[in-house]
Amino acid sequence: MVRAWLAAVLALALAGAAQAQGKLETVELATRLVPSPAKYTVLLPPGYDAAKPSAYPLVLLLHGGDGDNGFLARMRPTIEAAWAAGDLPPAVVVTPDVHRSLYMDFHDGSQKWETYIVSELIPDIRHRYRVSADRRQTVVTGISMGGLGSLRLGFDHPEIFGGLASLEAGIEPALSFEDVKMRNRFQRDDAFFKSIFGDPVDRAFWKKANPANMAIDNRAAILGDGLQIYIEAGDLDMFHLDEGNEFLHRVLWDHQIPHEYRLVHGADHLGKSLSPRLRDGFRFLTAHVLAPPPPDTSFAAGKATIDALRRKMGVKDDEPRPPFPSTATPKS
Repeated sequence: MVRAWLAAVLALALAGAAQAQGKLETVELATRLVPSPAKYTVLLPPGYDAAKPSAYPLVLLLHGGDGDNGFLARMRPTIEAAWAAGDLPPAVVVTPDVHRSLYMDFHDGSQKWETYIVSELIPDIRHRYRVSADRRQTVVTGISMGGLGSLRLGFDHPEIFGGLASLEAGIEPALSFEDVKMRNRFQRDDAFFKSIFGDPVDRAFWKKANPANMAIDNRAAILGDGLQIYIEAGDLDMFHLDEGNEFLHRVLWDHQIPHEYRLVHGADHLGKSLSPRLRDGFRFLTAHVLAPPPPDTSFAAGKATIDALRRKMGVKDDEPRPPFPSTATPKS
């Protein structure tokens, strides 16, 4: 009797836990912009079906170069743990399958992935699900190629996205294609570049699609819309992507574009660090976009004193931050 009673209690507890989880769905969307039908997977927050009509935040979670929309199922435990801990508010999380497209429109016009995402995917999500149309409730994050996609979508469309969290983005440390070294693109051979950027590679097209150049070219809109930016990479990244992300950080610094940057000590491109790093990205998006706390005024008096001292010593309030000095060893 006791064992039967305990078994029944355990079954009820497990049923309750299952109900507390999110719900996965996959949608097929007909399109002429990319190979059709295009798939995307949705993770709905606990209580979505029972909740009164309300607009949830929309989180685009972008997969890496070897992934697809199944990436969302693999990240589901991390997302649900983030919900439970308050790292991320209840939100509709979506992962589209974009193949190895770099989340961009191809040079020859055969596939238009960026156009598809902003003009068809997001409107379709908003039509099918109760998600907010407010840019302050719309964010994008992803790993590797998905980190690149987060940068590309955020920098190109700050009017759509309130913030981005780019993890270990697959970007090169250069502003010109000629300056990209093989150590920073060995996973992408010449044939791959030609398939997307033209044959031969259109240098101007590559430059325009490079996130560092995009940030420079679209700086006014990024600042005007207040796009919140989070960038990180592991310092042991097997693809040397830390070098591209460090380069982007310095470009943003030199062009006075506010952002948070982390070089994660001891972290590789894959492994056990990925889940907590994604949680860190969620925390940034929550604190700076989805559910920001009120301004911190606890040190207002002290700050006023420091501001007065700075002005007294001739430092202007609007004086631009100096660029990074070169740290390269000078040639003899």
